[in-house]
Amino acid sequence: MENHNSEGTLFIVATPVGNLEDITFRAVRTLKEVDLIAAEDTRHSKKLLLHYHIGTRLISCHEHNEADKTPGIINHLKNGLNIALISDAGTPTISDPGYKLVTSAAKEGITVIPIPGCNAAIAGLSVAGLPTDSFLFLGFLPKKKQKLRQTLEILKTQAPTLIFYESPRRVKNLITDMLNIFGDRKACLAREITKLHEEYIRGNLSEILKKLKEKESVKGECSLFVRGCTKEKIINQKELEEIIMDRYTAGDLGTSGLAKQISKEFNISKKYVYDMILKIKKGDTPV
Repeated sequence: MENHNSEGTLFIVATPVGNLEDITFRAVRTLKEVDLIAAEDTRHSKKLLLHYHIGTRLISCHEHNEADKTPGIINHLKNGLNIALISDAGTPTISDPGYKLVTSAAKEGITVIPIPGCNAAIAGLSVAGLPTDSFLFLGFLPKKKQKLRQTLEILKTQAPTLIFYESPRRVKNLITDMLNIFGDRKACLAREITKLHEEYIRGNLSEILKKLKEKESVKGECSLFVRGCTKEKIINQKELEEIIMDRYTAGDLGTSGLAKQISKEFNISKKYVYDMILKIKKGDTPV
């Protein structure tokens, strides 16, 4: 690897998200030719390097030490060393460490070059069966319940296909919250992309949730793809309460029928509407 400048180059190298064969020839060559590889987890990355007979020295750079490691890596680059940054899987900096390092290198005028390859969000989107002309990648959502729901409320009017990463432990709770806030939208849950137990569950959010509840446990990394808002009619809770009161007073439909009608019209979870009708009937919800 030739250096035409006195400074080195920082390469952002995408690695497989599961199947070790999903790496480019260029990525392998780059990892062999650089002077150092900064890895999210050196123990994890050794498996990949051994598989491709890559003997380049590894140093660690993960979310807990990136701020401390960045000055040293920048110094190496200034001294003419070429360095590759890799994460445990996929493209570095995409819901993975590397942002601080890339930003610092750019500020110092150091050349930063991407070596493209795997990314779970794009791989999953390509087979999700949802619109791909416009999409919004959100990565991991907030873990705290209130902050999560506030974020979903903001996102519910977004038209692009929504892409999320979630842990297998929390994915059922996330889908439940989405049902209550987004309504029963078309979606796809991708699990263990490119790995042995790869799985894609397509359907409405309610159907995906039902299939997940039938499993003894959900395992593996999860990527969730949800259709964006396709309705022009967006209403807040007060407006919804007023609509329910007006239509319930008219008496044309029973509780279940009214919930179904409003759910379909405004793309809101039927259960959410049904529960609100019951509260209004009991006088628990002021209009």
